[in-house]
Amino acid sequence: MHAWPASEVPALPGKGRDLRIHDTATGGPVTLDPGPVARIYVCGITPYDATHIGHAATYNAFDLVQRVWLDTKRQVHYVQNVTDVDDPLLERAARDDVDWVALAEQETALFREDMTALRMLPPRHYIGAVEAIPGIVPLVERLRDSGAAYELEGDVYFSVEADPHFGGVSHLDAAAMRLLSAERGGDPDRAGKKNPLDPMLWMAAREGEPNWDGGSLGRGRPGWHIECVAIALEHLGMGFDVQGGGSDLVFPHHEMGASHAQALTGEFPMAKAYVHAGMVALDGEKMSKSRGNLVFVSALRRDGVDPAAIRLALLAHHYRADWEWTDQVLRDAVARLERWRAAVSRPDGPSAETLVEEIRAALANDLDAPAALAAVDRWAALQEERGGTDEGAPGVVSRAVDALMGVAL
Repeated sequence: MHAWPASEVPALPGKGRDLRIHDTATGGPVTLDPGPVARIYVCGITPYDATHIGHAATYNAFDLVQRVWLDTKRQVHYVQNVTDVDDPLLERAARDDVDWVALAEQETALFREDMTALRMLPPRHYIGAVEAIPGIVPLVERLRDSGAAYELEGDVYFSVEADPHFGGVSHLDAAAMRLLSAERGGDPDRAGKKNPLDPMLWMAAREGEPNWDGGSLGRGRPGWHIECVAIALEHLGMGFDVQGGGSDLVFPHHEMGASHAQALTGEFPMAKAYVHAGMVALDGEKMSKSRGNLVFVSALRRDGVDPAAIRLALLAHHYRADWEWTDQVLRDAVARLERWRAAVSRPDGPSAETLVEEIRAALANDLDAPAALAAVDRWAALQEERGGTDEGAPGVVSRAVDALMGVAL
């Protein structure tokens, strides 16, 4: 599966700072010091309705991670999946009486268009669940053959007790895990499971549903968590730098994925930092497909909203914060974009050397995009009030905002 084209990242003078970021697993900040190549895996969409502002906020956060690393003169090995076969996709296709493959392709194409418009840097590897099945099957067989998984009426389940570190990502108690499992695709009440929390690795073929050859597992399709594990292990290996996604993935998805990988390899941890973006609300409720309260990036673009303004609206909120999308949020972003573009359109201005370092410091400090925006606002206000004599300053500001925050002025 192909990703989307990369926008050019301008080179800046000097060198950026190492990223200090909040790690869900430890509950506090960690300073990441990758080698020459930083490794990041971000969980992708299930393509039955893309791309809403909640999606965009999540991918914006991890785009900033990439940009901070690139500014330190590292390469970035970024991997993202597409869950292009799963119950929600099949249910939507059945509801609308459309082919599920066509629906997945259509929504994935729209996601690519939105990511391109928003200048999100693409992954090096963009892998669909379906194309990953040949690599998933042997992992499930290994887990089963080692005793870390078991069969139940043709399905294969992972035993959470096989990983001594299980629970180390979310730190939730069993009751909370059980509730979230039921809400987020698990089946804790199924009879015959060794532990109610055990997640499915391989679902035996169901009548009328797509299925694939699973070798000794029989025909079926993979569970949700093992999909990401197979892709991450193949392309990044264990101990990669950041596992990313929305905060709704902490449990069960990232907890279970970590345990799958750790049971398979005997190594710990799967990722050096588990980083999670907050949820975006609309009209007082979390923006979600099940509620239908979605604001789509493509709809905003069709209405003539500049993608740079959408990006500024996202950047105005700290990535870990839960926040609400409103018309005022967008109006503020449009106004900011106009001020900034006016400021950099002049032939000279106040010195920008300090500003670049302020942006770098803000983003290296747990991706504090609002502080970075405030720094640019101050420079733009000085430009408007009294201008300056530095002929190169507007160009430096324009390149810094593009390179570090993905906003084209």
